[in-house]
Amino acid sequence: MATTSTDHRRAKAERNVEAILDAAERLLRQRSQASIAGVAKEAGVSRVTVYAHFPTREELIEAVVARATRAANESIEGAKPGEGDPVEALERVITISWDELERHEAIRQAAAEELSPEAVRRAHGSAAATVRKLVERGRRVGAFRKDLPIEWLVASCFALLHTAADEVREHRIEPDDAMSAVKTTLIELFTSRPIT
Repeated sequence: MATTSTDHRRAKAERNVEAILDAAERLLRQRSQASIAGVAKEAGVSRVTVYAHFPTREELIEAVVARATRAANESIEGAKPGEGDPVEALERVITISWDELERHEAIRQAAAEELSPEAVRRAHGSAAATVRKLVERGRRVGAFRKDLPIEWLVASCFALLHTAADEVREHRIEPDDAMSAVKTTLIELFTSRPIT
């Protein structure tokens, strides 16, 4: 009987967490203040329940970002970065990543404004690992450059995507032009031969 009770409490806690994250995401998309009180009201739970799972607003925002990046990484994995020509795989990854960034713009903006660089790195861990594997594979077959650290290439990929999203948000470049520029820049960065 104790196991059934524990399972019920665990299932309820998991439902509450999903409701809280859904509510926070809706408020961020609406550009509303995603305060703990606001999220609790939107989720239909008490503030105590929100605090029990996310003691601070930063932890709540980090959890929203982590969930969005997990979903984005599933989409990136769906582009099969481990298959085919590495340059073509990189193009697919960039295209999917750009689509995901556009879809999660409000969450990306909240992360940029409210999370520490370390929290952002933690949230992007799985996507970074996917790009890292692609770079390693590309190097093994001679498609990608070897004169720059792998971590630099991975970091450059995400930095450029986020910078392009900022430029679009500020209306300095059109989305299609930004995506094309990101793709061109990253492919040249990943494939260029060393300067001698």
